Amino acid sequence: MQKLLDIMQQLRDQCPWDQAQTPESLTQYAIEEAYEVEDAVRQGDPEHVKEELGDLLLQVVFQAQMYSERGAFDFQDVVNTISEKLIRRHPHVFQAKQFDQLTQEDVATLWQKIKKEEKKAQKSSRLDKVKHAPALIQAQEIQKNAAKIGFDFETAQDAYVKLEEELAELNEAVLHNNSDEIQDELGDCLFSLINLGRKLGVSSERALLGTIHKFRTRFTYIEDQAVKQRLNIEEMSLQDMDYFWEQAKHQLK
Repeated sequence: MQKLLDIMQQLRDQCPWDQAQTPESLTQYAIEEAYEVEDAVRQGDPEHVKEELGDLLLQVVFQAQMYSERGAFDFQDVVNTISEKLIRRHPHVFQAKQFDQLTQEDVATLWQKIKKEEKKAQKSSRLDKVKHAPALIQAQEIQKNAAKIGFDFETAQDAYVKLEEELAELNEAVLHNNSDEIQDELGDCLFSLINLGRKLGVSSERALLGTIHKFRTRFTYIEDQAVKQRLNIEEMSLQDMDYFWEQAKHQLK
C-alpha cells in the first residue's frame, strides 16, 4: 500500500496530467471504474476483477493525495474513518458478548438503526442520503424511502397504470415537438418505469446492466459474423444485421 501511495505522490510531483487534476475533474473516473468493476465481476474473470479493483483503488488514492496536499486529510485518515465506521456499525461482531445470536434480518435492522443515529444531527430530509448516486439507483432509493411513510402505490398494477399515463403524456409532447417538454415527460416515464420495477421487486439498475451486457454480446456477434463472411458492417442493411441478431439470441442463450 505504501508503494502505491509513494507512486501517486511522485506522479503528482512530476506528471503534468496528474498535476492538472482536481477532485472535481476525477469524480467521473471513479464512477466509470466502479461500473467496470461490476462488469468484470459479471464476466467472472478473476484476473480482470483484480485489475479493475486496482483501477478503482487508484481513484481513492488519487483523491486522498489531492486532499492531503490541501491539508484536509490523507489516505490514512480515510482508512481510519472507514475502520471506525465498520466497528461502530457491527457491535454484534466487535462487542459480541453484549448481543445474542443475530439473524441476517436482525443485523440489517441494527445497521439501519446505527446509521439513523449517525445522521440524525445533519439530515434535514429522509431523501438527502440518496442524492449522490447514479440516476436509476437514486430514483429507486427515493421511491423506497418515500414508501416507508406510505407515499406509494398500493399495487404494481397501480404503478403500471401510472406508467401508461406518463407514456401518453410523452406521446403528446412528441406531437407538440417541444424538446423541453419531451425531456420532462421522458424523465417522468423513466421514473414511473423504475417505480413499477420496484413494486415488482426488481432492481432497475441491475436489470438495465443485464440488458446492456446482453446487447454488447449480441452486437459483438454481429460484428464477428460480418468479419467471418467478409462483409463491411457499415454497408450491411438493417435486415442483414437483424438476421444475425436473431441468430445471436438463439446461440448465445
